[in-house]
Amino acid sequence: MNKGISSIPINLRVYSPHVLNLTLIDLPGITKVPVGDQPPDIEYQIREMIMQFITRENCLILAVTPANTDLANSDALKLAKEVDPQGLRTIGVITKLDLMDEGTDARDVLENKLLPLRRGYVGVVNRSQKDIDGKKDIKAAMLAERKFFLSHPAYRHIADRMGTPHLQKVLNQQLTNHIRDTLPNFRNKLQGQLLSIEHEVEGYKNFKPEDPTRKTKALLQMVQQFAVDFEKRIEGSGDQVDTLELSGGAKINRIFHERFPFEIVKMEFNEKELRREISYAIKNIHGIRTGLFTPDMAFEAIVKKQIVKLKGPSLKSVDLVIQELINTVKKCTKKLANFPRLCEETERIVANHIREREGKTKDQVLLLIDIQVSYINTNHEDFIGFANAQQRSSQVHKKNTIGNQGTNLPPSRQIVIRKGWLTISNIGIMKGGSKGYWFVLTAESLSWYKDDEEKEKKYMLPLDNLKVRDVEKSFMSSKHIFALFNTEQRNVYKDYRFLELACDSQEDVDSWKASLLRAGVYPDKSLTENDENGQAENFSMDPQLERQVETIRNLVDSYMSIINKCIRDLIPKTIMHLMINNVKDFINSELLAQLYSSEDQNTLMEESAEQAQRRDEMLRMYQALKEALVIIGDINTATTFTPAPPPVDDSWIQHSRRSPPPSPTTQRRPTLSAPLPRPASGRGPAPAIPSPGPHSGAPPVPFRPGPLPPFPSSSSSGSGSSDWFGAPPQVPSRPTRAPPSVPRRPPPAVPGRPS
Repeated sequence: MNKGISSIPINLRVYSPHVLNLTLIDLPGITKVPVGDQPPDIEYQIREMIMQFITRENCLILAVTPANTDLANSDALKLAKEVDPQGLRTIGVITKLDLMDEGTDARDVLENKLLPLRRGYVGVVNRSQKDIDGKKDIKAAMLAERKFFLSHPAYRHIADRMGTPHLQKVLNQQLTNHIRDTLPNFRNKLQGQLLSIEHEVEGYKNFKPEDPTRKTKALLQMVQQFAVDFEKRIEGSGDQVDTLELSGGAKINRIFHERFPFEIVKMEFNEKELRREISYAIKNIHGIRTGLFTPDMAFEAIVKKQIVKLKGPSLKSVDLVIQELINTVKKCTKKLANFPRLCEETERIVANHIREREGKTKDQVLLLIDIQVSYINTNHEDFIGFANAQQRSSQVHKKNTIGNQGTNLPPSRQIVIRKGWLTISNIGIMKGGSKGYWFVLTAESLSWYKDDEEKEKKYMLPLDNLKVRDVEKSFMSSKHIFALFNTEQRNVYKDYRFLELACDSQEDVDSWKASLLRAGVYPDKSLTENDENGQAENFSMDPQLERQVETIRNLVDSYMSIINKCIRDLIPKTIMHLMINNVKDFINSELLAQLYSSEDQNTLMEESAEQAQRRDEMLRMYQALKEALVIIGDINTATTFTPAPPPVDDSWIQHSRRSPPPSPTTQRRPTLSAPLPRPASGRGPAPAIPSPGPHSGAPPVPFRPGPLPPFPSSSSSGSGSSDWFGAPPQVPSRPTRAPPSVPRRPPPAVPGRPS
């Protein structure tokens, strides 16, 4: 309330056929001395406020300076020079031409001969405070301004380039130039937007919401597209490839060939428990007698029990495939999101069908395993037979019982099975933090390098007698960890019994385990220490029983390898036939009929509110873009263009701030004695005068007393300022007397404060 300032603008919108389509920002003049409630750093605050606006490239700067002050000291021109060194955006405006001392004028300034600007100056005469108080309207003020320029001997020859109407014309021409300059890029941008939405709008152009034929056609197209998308995600396709994660058919393939075999091996190799079961079976079959021969009934009992254990991994693989199919359906129905009921019904119908097929598929999987249990074919060509089993039992069986290297190695043990980054977590803790290495897994060893260039090998770990086990994830770590250890209680790496390896996700852990399984490194599922100690005498007390257990163990191992190979082949085929292919056929042939029978077509094809709003917005935008391009075409052909005036020497702006050159002005008083420059009108600007001084044609300068001290005003010349009034020339002998033109009360605000 007391001359404070705020950087929050007051927005005033003027509607009139007589104004330009421009935003005029009325900025304050730079205040040197704070008054009222103004803060001590008022000058800095106002300067920052001004700079916020005039630094914008699409902003024209009207550098306003009163004619009765020294133009060389104009704050407005200095700030404009800082942000617009080329002078392309700066237009000088000279006000208060009617308040200059008698015998002085601003002719040379307005003609752009003295202190030139690239775009020159425009002189204006605004209403005085008396005119404002007297309710003098704008039209009358503009007529008075016109009369002033026509009647003044120094300005009548440039009257057509002076006044507020001419300033309007200059600004309008700059707006026109700006529009014309930006039209090519603007047109390209609009055309790009038009092309980007044209395909989508094509379906909306003849849109009739209640047309039943449209709804029928749309329903058919969407169901067909859903079927195509589902098949592409299952069978694989080059378009719309997910690069972030495995999904659809790729994930199902991983379930078939990595997860399912891994679950089988993890279930199968529990060595000590298996041997204990064989010993119990042999003893129970002999009963009270001591058997001389190895009973084949024990072999059948153990094999059947092992085959039944395959039901768990097989059913689990069915569940995993079902979950992935449902996820795939949800991803495919995202394109139906514009019709919520259709999307919901499609998901429900397909998911119900998947659940129906789940029961039949699981029944078939269990049937396959029951078929294997029903008859133990010991005449299979790959079965080793009793004689070979006995011969093998007489040899050292450590590697076979431990199962480290297996029997199905690749032809070359040097074939690379997997490469990738892993973090060695337990070694890194001792050395101050985990560290990542590039690991290379072959059928014979696990090596790690400094980086993926594989030049600097850190270590090569043989896979003999190694097993893998899970490690609980630490609550402070985001990594998933598994460990390698030696079954003979030896150190795996230097002084470490375990080599803990960390991955970013559980999926990566499972993948590495599957790769290690291919290399013959099996998961550990040993019994607890108490079980081992409690049953130790079962294997060591009777050498004959030990040999029988070893023979049966070899027979079981041979037969189960046949069964595993068969199950690993048949289960994916069964799931593919009874589940995946059946769901694809159902979507192609039955889904549409199910949708029609579930709900009314109008209900299914009811648009969401968001889709209706989007359609209306797209149509409006499309029409607006077309109209804008038509308007731009008209403007581009019917608009005149005024080229930018050539550069002028405006170094006087900076020079004058350091040391103003001598001029009649500085010797008389702080008012402008030399005339001020003019705007760049139709003809080009006159050559710039390097330093201001007396010029030919100017009226003689009368003797004046020294400069008067300024009134305690809070602003200087610039975007807004108040006047200084000097003593009249008639009273040279009394320089300290107050000039008669200064009223006793504070001077009124200057009208038409510049912007």
